[in-house]
Amino acid sequence: MKQNNNIKAHVALLLANIIYALNYGWAKDVMSGGYLEPFAFILMRVIGATILFWSISLFFKEKVANKDKLKMALCGVFGVAANQLLFFKGLDETTRINAAIIMVASPIIVALLSALIIKEKPSILRLIGIVIGLGGACFIILQNNTDNEGSTLFGNLLIILNATSYGLYLVLVKPLMSKYSPLTVIKWVFTFGLIIVLPFGLTEVDTIIWNMPNDIILKIGFVIIFTTFFCYLFNIYGVKRVSPTVVSSYIYLQPILTSFIAVVSGHETISSAMIVSSLLIFLGVYLVSKPSR
Repeated sequence: MKQNNNIKAHVALLLANIIYALNYGWAKDVMSGGYLEPFAFILMRVIGATILFWSISLFFKEKVANKDKLKMALCGVFGVAANQLLFFKGLDETTRINAAIIMVASPIIVALLSALIIKEKPSILRLIGIVIGLGGACFIILQNNTDNEGSTLFGNLLIILNATSYGLYLVLVKPLMSKYSPLTVIKWVFTFGLIIVLPFGLTEVDTIIWNMPNDIILKIGFVIIFTTFFCYLFNIYGVKRVSPTVVSSYIYLQPILTSFIAVVSGHETISSAMIVSSLLIFLGVYLVSKPSR
């Protein structure tokens, strides 16, 4: 029975990362087509996901202490507002492959933030991994691949800031996850995140082209329902049945799947800089992930 649950958990995590890989391209298609600006897109995404999370939480009521709501508000800043606003704005300014490669640096950033914030003493091997991984991220950030739909330094920097914001969120949300059910935490994190996203999104509402073709409407729906709502649920299901290390390791699939989709669809090509950066980041993540003696 336990083995069946583990298989289901791996299937859920695989589905989540396939959705994430599709999200890079489809979200970029919506923005590059001029139908939705990044902040307006995020507003739609967060409103939709918040409604869905509150709807499903009606069946799982759990009281939250006021002092913990303040912590959840901080998680909403970094885990929803800053994270998503930076990601979509960055994705609009860079290539989908670059964005996926840079995002793999997240475990390295989490290790660095853990050492700085919660004083988790890193081993020499982990420090070497942090330096190598960040070196790989910096290398791809500084590339300007105009042949690949206009990768810019600004866009790459926004993606690394997004990864940093999400890494900080993971460090801050960990004690809350051990105290409350994941659904309760996510519900409140998205609620507070929506409050912060609202003024940014409203500045771009008047730029929305409401007369959209069906494929764009479907892609927007995909981002709201699948990338946001279902991916969080899939990851929650996975975390409950396998270790967090296994869950985080699935992020390595994203640049592979994203690159495959982008190349097959003819949107982008693989450059030598992407290969070198990927190898450095993967080596850095491997060293950071090795347990200390």
